[in-house]
Amino acid sequence: MVRHPTEVRQEQIKKAVLDIIFEEGLDRLTTRNVAHRVQLSEGAIFRHFPTKVAILQAIMADVERDLMGALRTVAHGGAPAEERLLSFLCTHVGYLRGNRGITILLFSEAAHLGDGGLKASLRRILAEMKTLVMGIIADGIREGSWSTRVIPEDAATIYMGIPVSLNVEMILNPGGLDMDNFCRRMVALVVGGLAHGPAPLLPHAEA
Repeated sequence: MVRHPTEVRQEQIKKAVLDIIFEEGLDRLTTRNVAHRVQLSEGAIFRHFPTKVAILQAIMADVERDLMGALRTVAHGGAPAEERLLSFLCTHVGYLRGNRGITILLFSEAAHLGDGGLKASLRRILAEMKTLVMGIIADGIREGSWSTRVIPEDAATIYMGIPVSLNVEMILNPGGLDMDNFCRRMVALVVGGLAHGPAPLLPHAEA
């Protein structure tokens, strides 16, 4: 067996974890399954991470450093808001495509893992992501690009559903997703609503 540095093994283990989550679901995330994927013994897994939760915490730390760092750079850049929104989404989509399983971990199952630290990381990541989108949308309204009737928080909530849609697309069309086209289609949908503002609320139906 080839001996790799701890850093290499940790990356292999984290990738195996994300692949299992994406392909089989969180309930199939066992150290035995991870060990099989990276061709190590279960004992060897624990030499690199003390617990299964520690692996997930390391993945969350990667998301906070790599994805959120890149999204902050885009959100606070000097480009017009519509350009930033497209770049923000394409950066987001690119990261999620390269790290299959992150969407499931962030947007669904991590909330039910029962670990306080993981839940805190999840809330922090999602809250900052939404805040960054709200900032871009507010900038677009101030620039005059989008309707003043738009509520940035509501528009950002709609944006937050796009990564979930991406996960569905990746499952239905594995390996065949045109990332750039997906980004542009999704941004076009969001921008269409931003340009015209929200539709009036429908009256309640009579009982």
